[in-house]
Amino acid sequence: MSMEPDPHLSMVRPVTPRTPDGCEECLRLNSPWVHLRLCLTCGHVGCCDSSPLKHARGHAGDSGHPIAQSFEPGEDWRWCYVHEAIV
Repeated sequence: MSMEPDPHLSMVRPVTPRTPDGCEECLRLNSPWVHLRLCLTCGHVGCCDSSPLKHARGHAGDSGHPIAQSFEPGEDWRWCYVHEAIV
């Protein structure tokens, strides 16, 4: 059985982090975060699901940009919020 690649990978673009110093919304709200995720469609930096406000997931749902990559040093995995899977 072969696994097909996630169809949302077609939405991945070369991006520049919009807020390289942290979660875009948390910086504005002065809220803490745990880990950061980079939207691979537009460059939004959001906080992870372990963070109080889960901005990366919110961005994926609101914008329709489902693929994010860990924005943590030394990590390069990607996550699809639609399929709830590493891609």
